[in-house]
Amino acid sequence: MIWIGILAPFIGTVLGAASVYAFRDALPAALQRTLLGFASGVMVAASVWSLLIPAMDQCASMGKLAFVPAALGFLLGIFFLLLIDRLLPHLHLNASCPEGLPCLLPRSSMMILAVTLHTLPEGMAVGITLAGFLSGDVSMSASGVLALSLGIALQNLPEGAVVSLPLKNELQSGHKAFLAGAASGIVEPIGALLALALTSVILPALPVMLSFAAGSMIYVVVEELLPEASAGEHSNLSTLGFSAGFLLMMILDTALQ
Repeated sequence: MIWIGILAPFIGTVLGAASVYAFRDALPAALQRTLLGFASGVMVAASVWSLLIPAMDQCASMGKLAFVPAALGFLLGIFFLLLIDRLLPHLHLNASCPEGLPCLLPRSSMMILAVTLHTLPEGMAVGITLAGFLSGDVSMSASGVLALSLGIALQNLPEGAVVSLPLKNELQSGHKAFLAGAASGIVEPIGALLALALTSVILPALPVMLSFAAGSMIYVVVEELLPEASAGEHSNLSTLGFSAGFLLMMILDTALQ
C-alpha cells in the first residue's frame, strides 16, 4: 500500500503525458477548461477532507482553539508556494511572459518548471499523510491515504495532458513532450519519500504539516489552475468540471474510510 500511495500520483502524470500520442495538437478549449476545473475540484476537496479536517481533529483537545495549528500551517503553505512562485523561473500555460527570477532557460524548460510547481505540494501531501499513518496516528488510515493518493492521480491525468500537448509543439516531438511531461511529475514521489525520511521531524507538528500541504495545494488551484480554466470566452464548463472533481474526491475520501 505504501508504494501504491507514493507512486500513484506519478503514474497519473505519466498517463496524462501519454495523451501526446492520442492528440495531434492541444486539447480542444472546452475539454481543457473542463479538465482543469476537474483537477481544481479534486485538489480543493482533498485539501479539506484529507488534510484540514484531520489536522483539526488531531487538535480536538484544544477545544475552540483547535483551528489554530491548522490555520498556521495553512498560511505557511500559502506563503511557501508564494515564495517559490516568485523565485522559480516558470512559464504558465497560454502565457507569453515568464514569472520568477530572470533566466536564460528555453520556454519548454520553464513550462516544465511550472508543472513542477503544481506537483510539489501534492507529493508533500501524500508523504505527510503516510508519515502520520505509519506512526500509528488513529486519524490517519490506510484507506484515507489511498483515497488522497488516488485522487491526486486522477487530477494529474488532465494536468499531464494539458501541459504535455503544448510541449509537443515547443519541442517538435511527441516522444520528447511525453518524456518532459512525465519527468515533471517525478517530484511527487521524491517529495513523498522526503517527507517519510523526515517523519521524526514531521510527527510532533503533524497538524501544522497537514494544513501546510493543504495551503500549498489551494495556492496552486487559485493562482494557476482556475485562472487557466477560466481564460478566454466565458463558459460554465470549468465550473461543472470543478463540481465533478470535488464531488468525486469527497466520495473517495469518505467511502474508503
